Amino acid sequence: MSESLHFAATLSHVALLVMGTIYFFRIRWILSFKAGKERQAPTGKGTTDPKASIWYSIANVIMPWAMESTRHKWVLYLQFVIFHLGVIAAIGLTFIIPYMPGLLAVPGMVGLLQAVTGGACIVGVIRIIRRVGSVYIRAISSPDDYFSLLLLTVWFFFAYLSVPMDTSGGEGHMMTFFHMTTFFLVYVPFSKISHYLYYPFTRFFLGKTMGRRGVWPASHAS
Repeated sequence: MSESLHFAATLSHVALLVMGTIYFFRIRWILSFKAGKERQAPTGKGTTDPKASIWYSIANVIMPWAMESTRHKWVLYLQFVIFHLGVIAAIGLTFIIPYMPGLLAVPGMVGLLQAVTGGACIVGVIRIIRRVGSVYIRAISSPDDYFSLLLLTVWFFFAYLSVPMDTSGGEGHMMTFFHMTTFFLVYVPFSKISHYLYYPFTRFFLGKTMGRRGVWPASHAS
């Protein structure tokens, strides 16, 4: 690895630290608000409780059968899984290439990472086409939605190219991958991509409320 490429990798890790710092202060700000009290008396048959419901609510993302939308549109859920696995793989790659390149020598590792990042790139293209082609999705889309999706899709593409660490044709693709990572990590806290930061908070209060009302976890007739 050349010095310029190593510097680009280090810069991406600095950006990750910047993102983490911003998130720290944002979470601190969120926690500074006092949660409102429940105004409704506990209901239900006493078979559910807020604590169990909170865990049920948080785990909802890995229970596609729990929501009608994912039960009937499992392909969209599969796209969701592949897309987010691609993010994890690409971020992990920024550490593997400069610090643990030996991992890529493990049989099947290159193929696995390329399958995940390449699959995420394909899903990104599908999502772009769907967002542009659907009049309903266009109506609720902002410029940030289009830019973020395009940014991630191109980022996945360069992650896919960077996995083999093939520099026979130069380091341009790897340099692009690390510089895009740097921009992506700095941009994320100020974009709608940061929605995942609010997931545990929203699901916590939703689960607490639904448990108090005796709705979650869902009970099934025997």
